[in-house]
Amino acid sequence: MVDPPVRSEGTRLTARGAATRERIVLAAAELMAVKGVAATTLDEVRVASGTSKSQLYHHFAAKEELVREVVNHQAGVVLERQYRLLQGVSSFAGLRRWRDAVLQRNELRSGAYGCEIGALAAELSDTDEAARQALAGHFATWERMLADGFRRMRDNGTLRADADPATLSVAVMAAVQGGYLLAQTAHDAEPMRVALDMALAHVESFEANTTGL
Repeated sequence: MVDPPVRSEGTRLTARGAATRERIVLAAAELMAVKGVAATTLDEVRVASGTSKSQLYHHFAAKEELVREVVNHQAGVVLERQYRLLQGVSSFAGLRRWRDAVLQRNELRSGAYGCEIGALAAELSDTDEAARQALAGHFATWERMLADGFRRMRDNGTLRADADPATLSVAVMAAVQGGYLLAQTAHDAEPMRVALDMALAHVESFEANTTGL
């Protein structure tokens, strides 16, 4: 679903080098998810990934490079999961199954930690323009997945012809991200449930009227 990142310098990694790079990115992603980007140091990443300073700086000359790789990694995880959940949605029942899966995952963490890419966006959008642009693109991809589902629902007569898939996808995404933030603050998934249910109720307000057929 998401293309793997390509190293900008155009060099080809050995299998061992690729494994080391992946280990660094995974360790950084986990630390940044818990501590935040600003509070995570390269020394902490080095220790957590079991790499030497020379190995770390061979792959990432600056923290900014590592942060952008973490953005790509986290987006890949999120978008792959969302693709699996949304690719077949073409009915209200399918939409509710997606809602249940998103809510269940939030409940398992008691609302903590929020959305992997939402948290990065909140921290980086006003300080790292390259990261902001990358995150905006990832959110746009997620919104397109939602819009594709709404388009299928409109095309098969579940939604009215005047339902706008793009607008509905923005509304639902806003509810998802707002739900993540409030659930994270409360350490309780209830705000996520409320936000998702209200978003789906809005979508259902565009249900096609077939009673007269």
